Amino acid sequence: MPYDPDYPVVCMDESCKQMIGEVREPMPCAPGRPARMDDEYVRNGVAKIFMEVEPLAGKRYVAITKHRTRKDWAMQIKEMLDERYSSAVKVRLVMDNLNTHTIASLYETFEPGEARRLAERLDIHYTPKHGSWHNMAEIEISVLKGQCLDRRIPDMATMQSEVAAWERNRNNSAKNIVWQFTTPDARIKLKRLYQKI
Repeated sequence: MPYDPDYPVVCMDESCKQMIGEVREPMPCAPGRPARMDDEYVRNGVAKIFMEVEPLAGKRYVAITKHRTRKDWAMQIKEMLDERYSSAVKVRLVMDNLNTHTIASLYETFEPGEARRLAERLDIHYTPKHGSWHNMAEIEISVLKGQCLDRRIPDMATMQSEVAAWERNRNNSAKNIVWQFTTPDARIKLKRLYQKI
């Protein structure tokens, strides 16, 4: 569908990244000698990654949190609708079928009136089971992990800072996603996922 600021398409996905600290200080590189890092490390917990991508506008938003519960998802949705898409009539939200990704999560987190207000601004589209790769946010998480999270990161503050810098750089370069996989292609290649008429 063509870009429509009143009805933006936003893809959302979640992932995690283990925070790993050093036991011994790494030795920096020097002329003729590469940097040296001890194999031993300390585990500092796991950070949760919430990724929103608006493919046609080339915008991303990444939140790094401690948890990934229904309440955390609902809080991300509220922030998305009230801050980043406050002028949109409705957000077309593409995501997978994770058990936290439901309107019920809004009602468990907020008062009924607030939950209903948020729910009415969402047009939810779930990716097919075993087809979550249709979600652009999953692709963008892969880019984030390859460009930013491909090394040891010791704590939540460092990870949030590094990811914020990556997000700014990626948004400033306005990297749009040109999706080449069309509906006719999907009906051919994924016909076992579609109902027979």
